[in-house]
Amino acid sequence: MKYGESIFDIAYLLFAIISGCLILYRAKDGEEKMMGCAALILGVGDAFHLLPRVMAYYVPGDMSFYLGIGKFVTSITVTIFYVLLFYIWMYKYNKEKNQRDIILVWVLAAIRIVICLFPQNGWTGNGGSITWAVLRNLPFVLMGAYICLLYYQDRDRDRIFRYFWLYILFSFLFYLPVTVGTGIMPALGMLMLPKTVCYILMIWSFLLTQRSNINRDQI
Repeated sequence: MKYGESIFDIAYLLFAIISGCLILYRAKDGEEKMMGCAALILGVGDAFHLLPRVMAYYVPGDMSFYLGIGKFVTSITVTIFYVLLFYIWMYKYNKEKNQRDIILVWVLAAIRIVICLFPQNGWTGNGGSITWAVLRNLPFVLMGAYICLLYYQDRDRDRIFRYFWLYILFSFLFYLPVTVGTGIMPALGMLMLPKTVCYILMIWSFLLTQRSNINRDQI
């Protein structure tokens, strides 16, 4: 169990961070830069949580403080990741800047981040308040649902991103039981693995898009 999860977590982090750096290095437009930043922020942010989790299997001592700090950092970075997904959607489908959409996404992201800063979240304590878990995730879920809807509406306009809305949808379906229910049922934490697979599929879509753009430019 611990070896399988450790290998999976390390492989995911290397994939996300290396992919982000590679996409940024080869980026030729705003869309590719956004994709590279999204992959890199996701990988670096998740490292704050996953590395202490892996170390807890092999290093004696209590790692709960570092795991708590990692969860806090990841909560912020994954919020930024979804904001970047919104801007990738705008770049990809040549959407004119809609102030309503921009304000909605940024307000929900800001509310989420501000709630995460409250000490009542108990990041470094044993568990945390379910009430605060619901409060901090409500704006995040609303933001994710709206971005998922945007990608769903344009799903037929890009072959590579056709199922991107499903990756977003399932990432939240796997995430929510973990963040709300692990204090009651720790086994729910295993749902983080398929959630991470959804992130891998998103980053893979970024890589395929950039490769497609490179091939098109070479023709």
